[in-house]
This record gives sequence, C-alpha cells and structure tokens, in this order.
Amino acid sequence: MTDTKGKITVLGLGAGDLDQLPYGLYRTLTGTGHLYLRTREHPVVSQLAQEISYTAFDEIYERHDSFDDVYAEITDTLLAKALQERAIVYAVPGHPLVAERTVQLLLQEGPKRGVEIEIGGGQSFIDPLFARLRIDPIEGFALLDGTAFKADQVHPGMHTIIAQVYDARVASEVKLTLMEVLPDEHPVTVATAVGVTGQERITTAPLYELDHQDHFGNLTLVYVPPAQEERVRYRQFSYLKEIVAILRSPEGCPWDREQTHQSIRKNLIEETYEVLETIDDEDPDAMCEELGDLLMQIMLHSQMAAEDGYFTVDDVVAGLSEKLIRRHPHVFGEKSAEDAGEALANWQEIKAQEKAAKGIDPERQSKLAGIPRDLPALMYAYKLQKKAAHVGFDWENIEDVYKKIDEEYQELREAAEDERAGELGDLLFAVVNLARFLKIDPEEALALTNRKFTKRFAYIEQKLQEAGRSFDETNLEEMDQWWEEAKWHG
Repeated sequence: MTDTKGKITVLGLGAGDLDQLPYGLYRTLTGTGHLYLRTREHPVVSQLAQEISYTAFDEIYERHDSFDDVYAEITDTLLAKALQERAIVYAVPGHPLVAERTVQLLLQEGPKRGVEIEIGGGQSFIDPLFARLRIDPIEGFALLDGTAFKADQVHPGMHTIIAQVYDARVASEVKLTLMEVLPDEHPVTVATAVGVTGQERITTAPLYELDHQDHFGNLTLVYVPPAQEERVRYRQFSYLKEIVAILRSPEGCPWDREQTHQSIRKNLIEETYEVLETIDDEDPDAMCEELGDLLMQIMLHSQMAAEDGYFTVDDVVAGLSEKLIRRHPHVFGEKSAEDAGEALANWQEIKAQEKAAKGIDPERQSKLAGIPRDLPALMYAYKLQKKAAHVGFDWENIEDVYKKIDEEYQELREAAEDERAGELGDLLFAVVNLARFLKIDPEEALALTNRKFTKRFAYIEQKLQEAGRSFDETNLEEMDQWWEEAKWHG
C-alpha cells in the first residue's frame, strides 16, 4: 500500500446560491487559506469572491478539444499540488459524488500516487430539480453525463436527467443522440441554475430545438420526460420480449401457444431464405422487414426454451457477445491481425481451444466434422470438398476435374433406371468440385441462373398477355423465339 504523502478534501458548492449552502461548508470554504475550483462560474463563488482566495481551472477547458483531456489535466494538477502543499481543498459545483468526473478520477488515481481523497458535503442539483419540475424519483430515473452520452443509455420509459450540458455544442451532440431513440418533437426541458434566485432559467422545447436554447452553462442540465408513444416502445428490445411472452401466455394467441421447436423448425429455414432473397434483390426496405421475421423465429425459440427453464434470449445475447469478444483478440485483446487471413487464423485457433475445453479432441474427430447436416445439398457438398481438400484429398489441377465431369456424365447416360439418381448425384458433386476450383460458390451460381430463368420466363408470359393468349395457344418454337428476345432485354 502506498504511503500517504498528501491530502485533497473535496467540497461541494451545492446547486444554488449562498443561502442554500450549509453553515459548516461555508466555514470550511472561508476558513481555507486557498481554494482550488473546477470552475469559477458558480453563484457561491461570486458571492464569496471577497472572502476567499482561489485558483479556478476554467482556462483548461479552452486548451483542449475533449472533456476527457480537460478532466485529466485538472486531476494531474490537483494531485501535484497535494504532494507539493501536503493538503489542499478542491471545490466543485453540486455534490462531489454526483456527475463530477474529476472527483472520480481523483478517487481512482489518488491512492496510486500517495494522495488521500476525503469527500465533504454539498447539495446536488437533483433535489431542487425534482422539486422544481415536480418529479417523483421513485418512478425511476437515470442520471447521465452529456459529455459521454450514448443512445443505449436512454430508457424511454424513465425520467432522464442529462448533466454537464455546458454549451450549445454539447447540447447538439445530446440532441442527435436522443433523436436516435425518441421522436424529433419529443418535449425536453433545459434547466439552468435551478433554485438560484435571479439566475434560474427553465425552458421546454421540442427535441429538435434543444440546442437552440440560449442559457447553457456550468449549471445547465437537460430533463427528458418518459415517452408514452407506442412507436417509441416498438424500438425497444425489452418490449419485443414482452410481446413474444404475451403471445405464448395463456391469454395470448392459441396458434403461438401450440407451437414447439419442431413445429416451427421449417419456418426458421423459410425466413432465412426470404432474407437471402432481399439481399439478392438489393432491396433494403424488404431486407429490414424480413430480418424482423427471422428475428421473430429466434425470439420464439428463446421464449420456448425459457418456459422450459433452459435459457432466455438474454442468455443468447450474452453468449454471442462473449464469443465475439473471445474470438476477436486482435480487436478486444492483445493479439494483432494485419489482414483477413491473420484474423481467420486467430478465429480458428480459438475455436480449437474451445473444443479442447469441452473435452473434444480435434485429432480424433473426423476431418469432415463441423458441417451443419441440414444445409442444402449443394452447399453441403461444397463444404465437404473444402474440408477434404484442406488435408490434401483433392484433384491436382482443373483439367482432372473436367475429366471427372465427362466421366460422370457418360456414366449417367449409360446408367440403368434404378441407378440414375446416384449417378446424377455424382455428376452434381463433380460440378460442385469445378465450382470450387473456379472459386465460385455453386449455391450462388445456381441462384443466379434461377433468377435469370425466372426473368426470361416472365418475358414469355408478358408476350402472351399482350397477345391475349394462353400457353395452350402457343408452341415451343414461338416460346423459344421470345426466350431469345428476352436475352436481349437483359
């Protein structure tokens, strides 16, 4: 443990003026030889200007572009002064332990440098704000830092108080972050110097006008009331969990209640392919909708598992988050990866470690293990061949593959009726091998041809409709002609 070589006593100047300052704190402030202030912009400081000697750190704000750098320099300066002078007093607005980043840094760094940090009293801005806006905190509230504000911190159903909104620039960043969660017209209240006679200013405006207010300063905060609109709740993952739980409840939907993992198994596959279709169509709106349908399948399976006591969707999310961090040590850890190849090598190494931790010996496993057995056959064949090739079981050059295709094609032509299915499978398997040598995904290649066929066939149907005829009233020769025309129409 580090020996104590200095001491910093941290006092809070309260949320208002001198009339609201406890007498004990007043005596300490005025009885101290010299004070250090995070900012001189506070009513108590101006009222005591003739009674105290102080050094304020306002100029540090002007030297840096980020608040992190500001707070770091203030902390370093205070610790250095404490070691030099043995004992100093540092005063901050409000309460030292409410929305005061420099105090948290002092508590963190002080013991490491042999400086004791003692926290004095002070009234925070929370009490007068609750009283002024008539908020009952028992309904739930969040107190957040405007200089380090993130959208995932916002809980629309709770009272939200955002402190450290010093100026219009911070207010603008807060506004943009809130607009990721709330409607542009959601009401917000900007409150400055709450409870300070002659200085208090409180204005309420739509969210999109938040940074248009003209009274930002060191005593400014933003209050965001709970959102009641259904459209806001729709964006919350917690609400989706609630909806799915209701659907599966005794009071929910009879169809949803009756489903099991097996009964909706095919739905998961179908929804996956519908997502793939939107990717191929390059249709982002449709993709958004279909991804929602796919997510619904995950939510249903998770809800069923939760009802049986196995796991919840939160366990699914936690497992995924932990796996992503564990398998990306070059991003979240100390390893490095200069390119995709090195990143993949890290991934494979960690997967091997995970198998070993589960008691799986990769050396005793089949080299073909690890392929999902319910993949489409074309994709399954492609992955089988890649795994076999990885250990050297592969053709030496592409000419051998072409020869194999010719061989399998001839065998199919000569096969007896009861042998044709197997011989056709052999031919398809050989064609998949060719795709692998050409570095073409056979599933994607066939999908491309399917789309091309569908588009050209639609052209034939269009021509028949224009002529007022049906397929019974045409012939193959005419359809072939239209098919050739369709090629020229893209």
